[in-house]
Amino acid sequence: MTFPIVRHRRLRQSAAIRGMVRETVLTVDDFVQPIFVAYGSGIKKEISSMPGVFHFSLDNLEEEVKEIVELGIPAVLLFGIPESKDSVGSSAFAENGIVQEATRKIKSLYPDLLVIADTCLCEFTDHGHCGMVHTFERDGHVCGDVMNDESLGLLVRTAVSQAKAGADIIAPSNMMDGFVQAIRAGLDENGVSHVPIMSYSVKYASAFYGPFREAADSAPQFGDRKTYQMDPANAREALREAESDVLEGADMLMVKPALAFMDILRMLRDQFDLPLVAYNVSGEYSMVKAAARQGWINERAIVTEMLLGMKRAGADIIITYFAKDAARWLREGK
Repeated sequence: MTFPIVRHRRLRQSAAIRGMVRETVLTVDDFVQPIFVAYGSGIKKEISSMPGVFHFSLDNLEEEVKEIVELGIPAVLLFGIPESKDSVGSSAFAENGIVQEATRKIKSLYPDLLVIADTCLCEFTDHGHCGMVHTFERDGHVCGDVMNDESLGLLVRTAVSQAKAGADIIAPSNMMDGFVQAIRAGLDENGVSHVPIMSYSVKYASAFYGPFREAADSAPQFGDRKTYQMDPANAREALREAESDVLEGADMLMVKPALAFMDILRMLRDQFDLPLVAYNVSGEYSMVKAAARQGWINERAIVTEMLLGMKRAGADIIITYFAKDAARWLREGK
């Protein structure tokens, strides 16, 4: 028996034909650019472990946002580094908090740019955990238990304050049990029921977050986050976590990180019809940047292939620190 391999070879010989039959296409509309906003003034400081990514104070934010808009990127994801921290992360839900003020400024400058607010406490607590913690000593070491139910009220206050400041989308990343239901109820009860929730539904306790913890100054001061983030070995658990968020009222589902969990993206794509978000996280960004600086890889080719893989696996939206680079490459390719 013979097979018609010549037909497939002919399809690959013409660039024009390859473009017509290409199954997966990246566009600038796929991307969300994260931004780190810091308290203070005159700040544009490169994050040492994330070349090309900066902390911006509010007075220097316009330059970054203008570039994002000019590149056609439709949305930003805001993270804040506050002036002070405390045990309950009160700066996260303060009316004049750094994320709230950054949101107001961006919406005043570019009303059509979508602002997604990361809704968590870890950047704002002095212990670096994503919720309230009961601390105690054991064998001379500080330990702590995360207080899930007590944390939900603080997360609701944070989400409501972000939405009232003008955030278009609330993105809770805390992984507390019941967080979507609590935040949905809080938004609905406070006159911002139109604001959707982009839930960090499947968030693994991953080694790929290292550079982000420098960027957000959010490393836990004791213990780790394995009690409320997922074991990277588990796949079926991801379906349970996502289903729970769907039932609680999530409008979008996220898988974080993306690169090592494309099978999870595909599982969620096959199971649920909500928009699916892939987070191309800091460690994935930094290792590519480091190898590219050594001349070991072709950065543009590697990044394009990674982002294509995430979209092919089922992502409708890709949060990536490469968003500006990818937008430029797409423009150059036209």
